[in-house]
Amino acid sequence: MRRKFPFIPILIFALVFFCINGYAVSALTPVIPTYLLSWLWVFPAVLLALFTHSILKLSTNGQTIVFKISAHVLLVYFVSLLVFVIAELLTDGYRLILGTATYFGNGNFIYPERPLAAVYLGVLLSAVIIIAFVYGIVKGKYAYRVIRHTLYFDDLPDAFEGFKLVQISDVHAGSLKNPKAVQRGIDLINRQQADLFVFTGDLVNNKAEEIKPYIAHFSQIKAPFGQFSVLGNHDYGDYVKWDSEAVKSENLDQLKKYHAEIGFRLLLDEHVELEKKGQKITLAGIENWGLGFGERGDLEKALQGSAKNEFKILLSHDPSHWEAQVKNHPSKIHLTLAGHTHGMQFGIEAFGLKWSPVQFRYKHWAGIKKENHRFLNVNRGFGFIGFSGRVGIWPEITVIELKKK
Repeated sequence: MRRKFPFIPILIFALVFFCINGYAVSALTPVIPTYLLSWLWVFPAVLLALFTHSILKLSTNGQTIVFKISAHVLLVYFVSLLVFVIAELLTDGYRLILGTATYFGNGNFIYPERPLAAVYLGVLLSAVIIIAFVYGIVKGKYAYRVIRHTLYFDDLPDAFEGFKLVQISDVHAGSLKNPKAVQRGIDLINRQQADLFVFTGDLVNNKAEEIKPYIAHFSQIKAPFGQFSVLGNHDYGDYVKWDSEAVKSENLDQLKKYHAEIGFRLLLDEHVELEKKGQKITLAGIENWGLGFGERGDLEKALQGSAKNEFKILLSHDPSHWEAQVKNHPSKIHLTLAGHTHGMQFGIEAFGLKWSPVQFRYKHWAGIKKENHRFLNVNRGFGFIGFSGRVGIWPEITVIELKKK
């Protein structure tokens, strides 16, 4: 079945795009030769035309190289353009509202011209954005970071004092194109010497076969208490067309086999007990449950047979599940580990600032959250999808140490 062409969204985007572009051209007029200004109309028009044409081909050809290049260039151009326009709007707002106007009679006021320094500053900011995106596409998507948390609990069993776990999420193997870089990430995981390793979903983009080139890499991950995993929304193959439901089901069965081949114990609405020195904690995992992304998981089934107040860790791909069911569940779940958001692969986490557009969709999108004496950690993801890069939100390897309060 042919996909419906998103005519209205593209039309709205084009109108907004060219309005912003027109404002930018007017601001650049004093500092750029006329013949170059014309290219500031031609370039975005050609770029948008290529992107629109490639969308028409998606249903038959999938994501062509033209689509990938035009989408990425369009994204970088639009964001840098937007930054420039915001800088000029702030300048114009200041000179029109607070600037001193000259009155020439008959109700005519002449406001001071936009300072050229403001235009050059806008150009500089746009250049910084372009450089950041280029770095994110070339290097940033494999710039793995180790993020450490120490969490304290009143009721942690004494034997698990100092217990250390490593979490990664959202590998999206179909997007990975640099095995050497991925190996650096695997080596970094193993260097943490964790007691327990967990993976919180989205091993692939759509098809099980995507992980095959990387099975040897991820099978190197070992931890004394085991390696455990759950499924994410992309693992079910919901975002591609299949010849039949049977073929789609076979793909999921094959992906489950690949989890086992890697050495991951896949938890499907179930739990296991981790024992140390005669004491235990419960590790549960559910199938994907996410608002708008399939509510497959059954938390009650996963917890069946566990005691209400025993120490529990839950693997659940989508953080919206924690908000909807976990944080106030009658059976106390001390720590939930999620992923899914990727931090939208774009944002700012520096100098005390933490911002990403994804925050308009998810209440908690990265790092640790505590509520009702329970913790949630949202991993920023190991891989990437859609935008082939990361800017400001780097691929994450989480290390969590459990401590007795």
